[in-house]
Formats: sequence, structure tokens, C-alpha cells
Amino acid sequence: MPRLSLLLILALSLLLPSSVLAEPATWDKHSKRLELAPHVDYWLENGRISFSEVTQLPDESWTAGGDESANFGYSDDVYWFRFRVTNVTGVEAVNFMEIGYPVLDHIEVYLPDAQEPLLLGDKRPFYDRPIHHRHFVVPLLLPANETVTVYLRVDTTSSMQVPLTLWERDAFYAADQGRSMLEGIYYGIVLVMILYNLFVFMAVGERSFLYYVGYITTMPLFLASLHGVGFQYLWPEGTWWNDQSIIVFLNLVIVFGGAFSIRFISVTRENHPLLNRWTMAMIMAAGLMAGAGLFIPYKHMILPTILIAAVGCSTMLVLSVMRWIKKDPAARYYTVAWVFMLSGGIVLALNKFTFLPRNLLTENATQVGSALGVILLSLALADRLNREKKRSFAAQQRLLREERKARLAQEKSLRVQQEANAMLEERVQERTRDLETLNEQLLELNATDPLTGLKNRGHFDKAFQSSVVHAYRFEEVVSLLVLDIDHFKKFNDTYGHLVGDDCLKMVAQCIKRHVTRPQDLAARYGGEEFVVLLPDTPGDGAERVAERIRKEIEKTAFRVSGEMLHLTVSIGVCSVSPSRADATKEIFSCADEALYEAKGQGRNRVVANRHQGQAISATSPA
Repeated sequence: MPRLSLLLILALSLLLPSSVLAEPATWDKHSKRLELAPHVDYWLENGRISFSEVTQLPDESWTAGGDESANFGYSDDVYWFRFRVTNVTGVEAVNFMEIGYPVLDHIEVYLPDAQEPLLLGDKRPFYDRPIHHRHFVVPLLLPANETVTVYLRVDTTSSMQVPLTLWERDAFYAADQGRSMLEGIYYGIVLVMILYNLFVFMAVGERSFLYYVGYITTMPLFLASLHGVGFQYLWPEGTWWNDQSIIVFLNLVIVFGGAFSIRFISVTRENHPLLNRWTMAMIMAAGLMAGAGLFIPYKHMILPTILIAAVGCSTMLVLSVMRWIKKDPAARYYTVAWVFMLSGGIVLALNKFTFLPRNLLTENATQVGSALGVILLSLALADRLNREKKRSFAAQQRLLREERKARLAQEKSLRVQQEANAMLEERVQERTRDLETLNEQLLELNATDPLTGLKNRGHFDKAFQSSVVHAYRFEEVVSLLVLDIDHFKKFNDTYGHLVGDDCLKMVAQCIKRHVTRPQDLAARYGGEEFVVLLPDTPGDGAERVAERIRKEIEKTAFRVSGEMLHLTVSIGVCSVSPSRADATKEIFSCADEALYEAKGQGRNRVVANRHQGQAISATSPA
């Protein structure tokens, strides 16, 4: 009998998995983006407990999330999530952790070695976020050759979806530019269509265009609310409205879409009495839901809203099919358009109810479908206008007595078309100007250090070379200041990198205040080292500028945890009239040696390397 029990235990141990926990993620030197879903464990909270109690939970309490992002649908439950990351690069890495679902209400992020949790969520003002982004983005420090554990507590009335991604910072910004460009294209298409159809409505007075403008206005507003774009750009302080806007705009989509459908494809009481009454009832129900969304909390409204949206979209698809069967020409475009939009809406709804996984396709299906639908419906409206013009022309041929009236109507239509073309051309020119401005901004960002706002080293190297060539050609004096923050490594180790970043920003601001001429240049050369280029400036003037900068930094204090801190800098100055056009290395070496001499003399001082500067000026061309 004991032998039989032992065999049963052995068999069970072979059948059961050895571990239910997710493996730690590995961040290596080739990593740019890492999906954390396979490395996430979760735990359903049973009554509020402290973070220390969560960290002491046995491993058996946690469940591995699997290969897909966490998605538990709509519920009142509160979940804890954790993941581990091992940095095998051999150097410290400062990455971004992205939570790619912008409508979560309350998120507590417990980072390693942090005294307090980082509080996020759309119930907090947008500008409270550490990174101003429509998603929740958190800087995450990964020490070299160590494994860190991050905990998250999520409490939300929206769908419980927690997609986690770990980014290398430059890769994140590069990917975000692409995503922003796609969103810009989408909203640009919709804006052009809104303006175009609104103009046509004012020109022809056809109510279908007004309903259509209402529909294509509320649809992108709903998507902007759902994807966090509205919270970022339109109502960053409106935490209550950020949730309610989803309810209001989605119901208004059904209201305007239903009204447009009835009028555009002629679903009247005469030809389809039952469908007409059903659609009108649906429009009124959606209108009441939109009004209720201004008063009733989101958690009580979201499920009925999704239900009425699904019923409304299905109803409008049925209307289009019925009118197509009745050989209504407008129903052809309309049916295809609603197939695209309905498919996007169904994919989104199934994703929120966890029937479909959360990925790039399911998250953007509504945008893609609505964009295609908007374009096709605009084609349908244009086709309708075209058919009406043809009927008008035929009537003109049949009714000779109204020839003059028909000619005037044709001229009016031509003016409308010319004005519309002019408006479209103006919009194209406006978009071209916007693109040119955007290109200029991108060039400026490429030449700017993102932390301090000064120019970066690459921009300085080009400007320095050009300035030396100019000084050589016109026999002018060029001055270079090299600044270094005294004891910055000790300061950084003592107060941390975030305070060190604040220190670098303060020094950069002090430098900016004393580098004011258009031709002068201040740049961050690397780490805690800054450079100031002063073309056509003699040595005395350069030393005065350096002394003013040194004094400004010395007297500027900033607070860290109740303590007022002061910094000092050492500055090396080199002023020369170069005898060669390629003397940049010698000039920089001259200023750098002056900097080291200033440090050797006790720091917090300005030293000018006059002797070597004279030597550079006297050197003959090679």
C-alpha cells in the first residue's frame, strides 16, 4: 500500500506543471521593444491589502498571464500584476514601460527602490503623468546584471486590459512618431470630409449632408476619447468627462448615423413602415442614452451603450441590404461602407469582451473601418449629387419653357463646384504648409538635447567647424568655453539620476540667460559637460561671459527633499584667431586644458589658456 501511494504521488508530480509562474523577461543589448505579456503574473485582490503584504504572497497565489496581454473584460474586480526583467547588457539602462490602454481608471505602479507608488489613470489630470503621452508611460531603471520586479495594482470600471510593453527610449519615440502620423492621417481625412460636406450642405441645403456631418464628427470624437487622444489634446483636466465622453459620443454616432440612413437611402413610412419605426425608436433610445451619459456614471452606462451600438450598427446594415434589394442606387456604396464600419465596431466590441485578443489589428479596426466608411459614404453622396445633376439636365431638355431657369441653376452649381475646388486647393496648400512646419520642427528636435533644451553635440560640431572657417577667412577671433559641473558624479550618486537631470536643466537655463547673441551657441557636449561658442569675441569678453555664467550657477539654488543645494562649475576659455580652417581640435583641446587647470586650482573658477591660444593663432598652415 505505501508503495502504491508513492507511485500515485510520483505520477501526479509528473503530470502537474513544475511552475505556474511566468519567466523573467531578458533585456539584452539588441533589445528595442519587449512585449511583457508572456512574463506577467496576476493575482485577484480579495479585499484591500498593503503592498508589503502583496510582495509576501506565496508564488502559488500568482497565475501566469500567458502569451496574450491581460484582458479580463468588464468587472468590478481589482487585479495585481507583476513582472520581472533581467538586464544582461552589462550597463545600466533607463527604459520606458508602456501600458497601452488609455482608459484605465486607477493604476498604482510600484517601481524598485521607490518610496511611494507612482499613481496613474484617467481619473487623474493628464499633466500629472511622468511622460505626457496618451498611453501610460513610466521610466524604468534597469541596473546592470540585475533582475528587477515591478508590481501594478489596477482598478477600473472600463474593460480590464493591461497590455505591457518595455521600450528602449529612442525606439519608443520612433515608433510613436509613426503611430502619431497614422492618427494624423486619419483625423486629417475626417476633418477634410467634415468641412467638405458641411460646405456642400450650406450650398445645397440637403439635410442628409447635415446628418452625415454630425455622424463623421461624433465618430472620430468617440475614437479620440477611447484612444486617449481627446484626453491628451482636448480635455487634459477633464477626468470626469474623459469617461463620460465615450458614452455620449458613441450614442450620438447612432443618433446621427440612423437619421442619415433613413434620409439617404429613403427608408420612409410608406415603403418600409416597420423598419422606419424601429430605426426611429433606436435613434430616440440612443439620444436618451447620450443625455443620460451626462449624469449617470460610466460603469452603469457602458454595457447598455455597447448593446445599443451593436443593435444600431446591425439595424443600419439591414436597412442598406433591404434598399439594395429594392435597387436603390445609393444603397450600393452605403452597404459596402457600413460593412467596413460595422466590422470595425464588432471587432472592437469583441475585443472589449475578451472574445478577441488585444493587438494592433483589433485596437485600430474601428479607425480603419470608419475611415474607409467615411470615404465610401462621401463617394455615395457625390454619386447622389451627380445623379441629381443628370436628372436636372434631363428635365432641362424636356422642359424647354424652363430653359432659362435650368441654365441659372447650372451656373449656380458650377459656382458651388468652383468654390469647393478652391476650398479643397486651399486645404491642400494648408496641409503642405503644415508638413513644411513639421519638417522644420523635426530638424530642430534632431539638433536639440531632449533633457536640457540646448543644442546637442552633433549640431555643435557642425556649427563649430563653420565658425572656425569663418574666423579664419575674415581673420576674426573666436572664443570657446568648456564648462563642467564640479563633483557631479558624487552629486548624482547621492541624490539620484532624476535630481541629477534637474541639476543639468538648471545649469542649462543659467547658460541660456548669458548667451544671448544670435550668432552665439550653447550646447550640451555630453554628460555634465557643456560648451559655449562665441564667434567674433575677444578673450576679455569671453572671460566676462564665463565669469557671469559661473556666478549665476553658484548663486542659484534648488530644493531637494527640503534641502537647498548649490552647484559650482569650472570653465576653461580659449580665444584664438585661427591660422587654419581645420583648427577645431586644437581650439577645443586648448579650452579643455584650461578646464582641467581650473579643476586643478580648486574648481569653481574660470581659467583662460592664453598661451596655447596664441600658439594656435601663430601656427602656420600645414
